[in-house]
Amino acid sequence: MAILDAAERLFAEEGIERVSHRRISAAAGQGNNAAVGYHFGTTADLVEAVVERRREAVEQVRTDLVERIAGSGDVRDWVDCLVRPSIVVLESLGSPTWFGRLSAQLAADPRRHARYVEHALRSEPLRRTVDGFRSCLPDLPEAVLRERSDMARILSVHVVADREADLAEGREPARATWTECGDGLVDALVGLWTAPVRS
Repeated sequence: MAILDAAERLFAEEGIERVSHRRISAAAGQGNNAAVGYHFGTTADLVEAVVERRREAVEQVRTDLVERIAGSGDVRDWVDCLVRPSIVVLESLGSPTWFGRLSAQLAADPRRHARYVEHALRSEPLRRTVDGFRSCLPDLPEAVLRERSDMARILSVHVVADREADLAEGREPARATWTECGDGLVDALVGLWTAPVRS
């Protein structure tokens, strides 16, 4: 839908708080400036609709990956199930894309991030992935678990958002393909989660 496409692009490029419904309507080619509010309600509802559209595709990829590695005791397999679905979807969209940069904004805003996580965890494949992942982790103190969760979230969203921005702005990204970007991100996250803890 044109409104969702325009909203995703403008939110990613300019920031969620800086884009009015009027601008989104105009970018979507809507003659009626109230079209966004009529169809989606508030900005929060519009952001949720943009996210939900991408989440459906992401969760379909995750479903396939989870089925493939069911019962695995390897933390790398489960990290891959956490990271790879978004990478696959972004790659399928061609270039430029905007969802990685939008996701980074959501991750940086505690209020929006909490809502994003709450909706995401309604997904059965994601819950299975999180459970499989946690079952493979080394025994970590609770404070370290929380700290590494925050580090992993930040790393995951910003590696993707930075690559997306590089591609959109004509810069050469660190990795040649989205698949290679996903490989590097999985390697880094496995290292993060399995690193020894200083006493």
